Amino acid sequence: MFSASSAMTDRIRPEAANAPASGIVDVANYGRGRPGLIPLWIGEGHLPTPAFIADSAARLLAEGETFYTWQRGIPQLREALARYHERLHGRSFDPDRFYVTTGGMHGLQMAMRIASGPGDEVLVPTPAWPNFEGAVGIVGARPVPVPMTPGPDGWTLGLDRLEAAVTPRTRALVINSPGNPTGWVASRDDLVRILDLARRHGLWIVSDEIYQRFVHDPAMMEPSGRTPSFHDVMSPEDRILFVQTFSKNWAMTGWRVGWLEAPVALGPVIENLVQYTTSGVPAFLQHAAVTALQEGEPFVEEQIRLASRNREIACAGLRATNVVDLPSPPGAFYAFFRVEGVTDTRQLAFDLIDRANVGLAPGTAFGTGGGEHVRLCFLRDTAMLEEAIARIARVLPDIARAG
Repeated sequence: MFSASSAMTDRIRPEAANAPASGIVDVANYGRGRPGLIPLWIGEGHLPTPAFIADSAARLLAEGETFYTWQRGIPQLREALARYHERLHGRSFDPDRFYVTTGGMHGLQMAMRIASGPGDEVLVPTPAWPNFEGAVGIVGARPVPVPMTPGPDGWTLGLDRLEAAVTPRTRALVINSPGNPTGWVASRDDLVRILDLARRHGLWIVSDEIYQRFVHDPAMMEPSGRTPSFHDVMSPEDRILFVQTFSKNWAMTGWRVGWLEAPVALGPVIENLVQYTTSGVPAFLQHAAVTALQEGEPFVEEQIRLASRNREIACAGLRATNVVDLPSPPGAFYAFFRVEGVTDTRQLAFDLIDRANVGLAPGTAFGTGGGEHVRLCFLRDTAMLEEAIARIARVLPDIARAG
């Protein structure tokens, strides 16, 4: 019997048909809209965008800043991004290295299009944000998971294992430090060794340093209050694409404004990719992003202090259940923990919605090595977080005993 549905799906490209569903979205859709539910499943804080940023966008919108704009980003924002990086890294940056994107995901997709394509392989240390593997697959390349190792002091990336995963088809590797969901932070020595591997094999590095300001372990902190970066160890000729966003630091997740930092020589290529994907980020949003960079440092610092305080609350409260394995994450703002006796964390996430009215993300969403864990975002109102931990603590021992 003829099926119109199958006839339609049979004729679409496999890269589109095989794009993986998000396990985070599945759980969020299950719990969304429940009265009193505390949502800790998504990687964002509870605060709306600060008024001084929102007012800037509203003012420019009211003044008619609604026309087509620069494909690479308005010059004022690219200049502000260069100055921001100079403050973080203590050296000069060329504004022509920066390209404004429609959120970090748009930057990631363009990076993957630059670095890989059909038949290529891209190494992705896992557990990892699922969008890494999704972005690789959509361009026709094959994501190759490289499992990280959990331990009493946190997660580690085995660099020998990373090297062993390289094949003649490998074209790029993804490094996310601090890591989502694990909180892993690469040391300078790690970055030197990863860069050496990439140079020897002619690989691109796609570096996601979105959480670099959220560092809680003083031993992993650079003098400017960030984690180590490839900027600390790279040379101008290195093939590194940096993906960044305004979402986390400045509470702008819904704005979809980010940036891709790349060698100046790639400017015409990236400009074309922007033209044929989004044709540029709205100018009034870009002007607001300039305001965020120029005036938002006190807000960012308070976000970081909140995350550090809440990390201690979340870790102590979860460990007190005596059924949780949770090393303190040195970076980012997630508790990625394992519950004794529980292997089906997708079902655990559903159970916590039903029994505790708290939403967490299942480790199955984060690929190889994460399946027995769940992720909790602790960049939330402290009182709300304490209530969520109390609710979880009331039901988690029973769930663990039931297996």
